[in-house]
This record gives sequence, structure tokens and C-alpha cells, in this order.
Amino acid sequence: MTDFCEILRLNSLGLSNTDVFEAVSCSRNTVSKVLKACSEKSITWPLPNEINDSDLQALLFSAKPPQLKRKMPDLEYIHKELQRMGVTRKLLWAEYLEECKIFNERPLMFTQFCHYIQQDEQMRHATMHFNHKPGERMEVDWAGDKIDIVNSETGKTSKAHLFVGVLPYSQYSYVEAFPDEKELSWINAHVHMFSFFGGVPLKIIPDNCKTAVMLASKEKIINKSYREMAEYYGTAIFPTQPYHPKDKSSAEGCVGNITTYIIAALRNNTFSYIDDLNAAIRQKMERYNNESFQKKDGGRASLFNEEKTHLRPLPKTGAFKLSIWKVGKVQYD
Repeated sequence: MTDFCEILRLNSLGLSNTDVFEAVSCSRNTVSKVLKACSEKSITWPLPNEINDSDLQALLFSAKPPQLKRKMPDLEYIHKELQRMGVTRKLLWAEYLEECKIFNERPLMFTQFCHYIQQDEQMRHATMHFNHKPGERMEVDWAGDKIDIVNSETGKTSKAHLFVGVLPYSQYSYVEAFPDEKELSWINAHVHMFSFFGGVPLKIIPDNCKTAVMLASKEKIINKSYREMAEYYGTAIFPTQPYHPKDKSSAEGCVGNITTYIIAALRNNTFSYIDDLNAAIRQKMERYNNESFQKKDGGRASLFNEEKTHLRPLPKTGAFKLSIWKVGKVQYD
């Protein structure tokens, strides 16, 4: 059994730790711990007569009070805050530390904090929500497949082109048919889409079509009318990289779904006018947007109700009106 009083007495004689542990037959580490504890508690030799070896041991190494459990973060609050623009886990952890300090609670380390958030994300089965912040992006594209429009008088057939817009966070989608993919159709599609969603995202991600990008290279030049529209609605245009469909994977996936939901479903219908086709498209899209997800709770419509509050408001001055910019040629006369 360690003689605590003797260790303290021998140390007071000026003996080294090596001499002390040899004299009391204990380890060097034990001598160091005893002398360190005496120094921290300001206990010196000689001791009062009433203090024996057991009393000194109790004074030096009294049982430590049980440590408080670490405070668990509010995962529901964190889930909602991470959807807001500019909010990061580091910021939420700093706020969590401050809260623990105020209420004198033990906090989690940052790695543990992130671990619990990750577990919560997996339980929600909604990794998509954390890849995209609500109201941040809107992906747009022309669908590859087209629908026939048959003139009832002449029997002549023309092609209707489908414009697709999707919010990646909620997957809420907009589809409209146009007679062509020219600039007027492209701009009007965006104007109608913003009106349908009731707001505008921070970023628009189009493909490198000519109505969006004048030069699809490292230095992309946004079409002037398209840029004016973006300025009017207070948004920014970020064209995808050429041959990088993953830059707008939500729109690409939506096009595939639309092929089934609209083009295939309407394959046996005959349309004489674009307006008739768009009326049928609206019915199909309402059903598409209101369907529930197969692998997680909720659906596009319920998530869109949450996302809509994060969209920027529409201009109070009304819808954007297109200006056509052309370079005129002056005749010699």
C-alpha cells in the first residue's frame, strides 16, 4: 500500500523523485502524481497530527464529481437552418457552443456534432435536401422529344417543343409547349414559369443552347435579352459546361419523367393547337407534382410549399417584356 505521508515527508527533505520511490517501494509515476496533487492543493509537510495516511489520500484523490452528459443539438432546428442561404454546420456549431456556455452544459466536439447531423439526414431519407438549398437553383432545358400538332384544316403536321423547368430541392416542375425553340419562346417560357412558381430562384442553370449562350466556350457570353430578363427578375444565369449533363441533373431527370408522364401518355391524342396541348400538359403536370415520393415521405407539392418561401418575390412592375436586339445593315442609298 502506498505511504502518501512518507512520500510527502521525504520530498520535504529535498530528495529526488527517484530517491523517494526507491525509499517507499512504489513507482516513479505514483510519486510524481502524489507530489503534483500536493502542489495543486497547497499541502506541505509537516501535516497536522490528526491527518493520517488515509486522510491524506482522500484529500489528494477525492472522487471526481460525475461529469454532466453532453448536450444534444436540436436536430430539427439544424435541419431547417441548413436549408437557409449561407448557413453552415460550422456556424450552427458555434451558436451551439455559445448556448452550452450560457447554460453551463457540456458541448459536443465538432466531429460529434456533424456525426449526429449525418445520422439525422440518413433517417430522413432526404439527401437531396442537403445537396440543394431551397430556392437556390432552377434548372431549365428543352426536352429532346416533341409532340405532333396536326392542323385540322390542312392536315399539315408541325412539332411542338417542350420547355422544362425544375426546382432541384423539391423537384417541383413546370412544362410548357412552344411552336419552336427561338428566343421569344425561350424568354416567354421563363416568364410563364416564374409566374407559375410565384417567385424567382437565386440561380438559373440552362443548357448551352443558342437562345441562352452566344458562345459556348470557356468565356461564355449570355444572350443579351436573356441577361436583361435575369436582371429584371433579380436572378443570375449559370450555363452548364458543354458535355456535362450532371450540371443540371435535375432537369435531365425531369425530362425522362416527362417523357413517360406527358409524351407517352398523350401519344394517342391528336392536338390541333398549342393551347389545347398545353391544357392537357397542365393536367398531367398537376398530377405529377402532387404524387407522393416512393422512397421517402411527402411529395413535390409539399416540399414546394416549404421551398416557395425561399424564392425571391416577383417584380411589382409586372412580367418582363422582351426586347429583340439585332444588328441592322444600312443600304448604300
